[in-house]
Amino acid sequence: NMKIKLSDHFNYKKILIFTLPSIAMMVFSSIYWIVDGFFVSNFAGKTAFAAVNFIYPFIAILGTIGFMFGTGGSALVAKTLGEKQNEKANKIFSMLIYVSIIVGIIITILGQVFLKDVAILLGAEGDMLDNCVLYGRVVLLSTTAFMLQMQFQSFFVTAEKPTLGLIVTLIAGVSNMILDALLVGVFNLGIVGAASATVVSQSIGGFVPLVYFARKNKSLLKLCKFSFDGKALLKTCTNGSSELMSNVSMNLVGMLYNVQLLKYAGEDGVAAYGILMYVCMIFLAIFIGYSVGIAPVIGYHYGANNENELKGLLKKSLIIIITASISMFALSEILATPLSMIFASYDKDLLELTKRGFLLYSFSYLFAGLAIFGSGFFTALNNGLISAIMSFLRTLVFQIAAVFLLPLIWDIDGIWVSVVFAELMAAMLSIIFILANKNRYKYL
Repeated sequence: NMKIKLSDHFNYKKILIFTLPSIAMMVFSSIYWIVDGFFVSNFAGKTAFAAVNFIYPFIAILGTIGFMFGTGGSALVAKTLGEKQNEKANKIFSMLIYVSIIVGIIITILGQVFLKDVAILLGAEGDMLDNCVLYGRVVLLSTTAFMLQMQFQSFFVTAEKPTLGLIVTLIAGVSNMILDALLVGVFNLGIVGAASATVVSQSIGGFVPLVYFARKNKSLLKLCKFSFDGKALLKTCTNGSSELMSNVSMNLVGMLYNVQLLKYAGEDGVAAYGILMYVCMIFLAIFIGYSVGIAPVIGYHYGANNENELKGLLKKSLIIIITASISMFALSEILATPLSMIFASYDKDLLELTKRGFLLYSFSYLFAGLAIFGSGFFTALNNGLISAIMSFLRTLVFQIAAVFLLPLIWDIDGIWVSVVFAELMAAMLSIIFILANKNRYKYL
């Protein structure tokens, strides 16, 4: 097992070994929700399944604040380590963890208070509303743990312990699957069972790393005494705001899709989109994971002024991203039918709708990687502004405009195509920004 340091020279092999744990972590985090969905769909039926998919984006938005602290914070901590200020890096790291625990508790309380109103606002009614509230009330209990989990995923990489982060995520993920099988499959606890399984696994994912970093350890980071540093906190939030944006808007767009699909295709539409989202989550998780994994390396070399290393990292990353994009598109087209069957074999109309959605939606994978990496690249360079502009346009402007306008032309197909259109625009935007800033950062 080769020990990779942030200060190393990175060839393709090192990049892949170093980013793999982050990719696996992101993929595993998405699998939680998918396993919940699989058991709920097959054991509790279509309405319960639609309800989980309907309310989940709202809950996920609350947790992504941890992702902002994680990505924004690890970019700042990595740059500080690159400048050889280790003690300062540890103080910033400690502050961010403690701040997010306080924020997590506040969010949990607010989430419980407004959960039902949000579900009603989105258009849930009757059984679906009851199911949404039931699932939400339970899952919200682990919001703080979920935020910490998202955060430690980035910090394990910065601490040069990506594999340890992966192990924690694997344990959390596997416990989720086992508990889902027991609580939903065996004991028939339906939605409450699925939600409880998620709470337990997120608590493992959030609190185990907390204990690790609180004790003496061999990594670059340790929780220590700190004084409140408003400037570092602000820098972290502006830095990570783009990752927050892409996550929030991914979920916001998810909510809007559900609203549109309810209108154009009823509960079947929401269920079909839920299935598409599962594959989409995994594919996008690969891109997000890569961006999270490579960011501390880019941040470190930027902090240390290694221009040649930056050039190499950008070029190799682009080649990796483009190769992955083409493979995912091909895979998605090939697997459309078998994947739809796993979740929707019990309903012919739902199956047809899902398969058609897949074939159209898949085109978005050709462009999404570039869009996600471009934004993550500027976060790593500690340029939160450009990164935020890119995320904002990609998700809020392009995707929302598309999901409202295109169905007017192509009906339900318009909903599937809208993401393709949005990701294409965003990929073009990434290329423009990378070219426009090449003299400033000297990465080309």
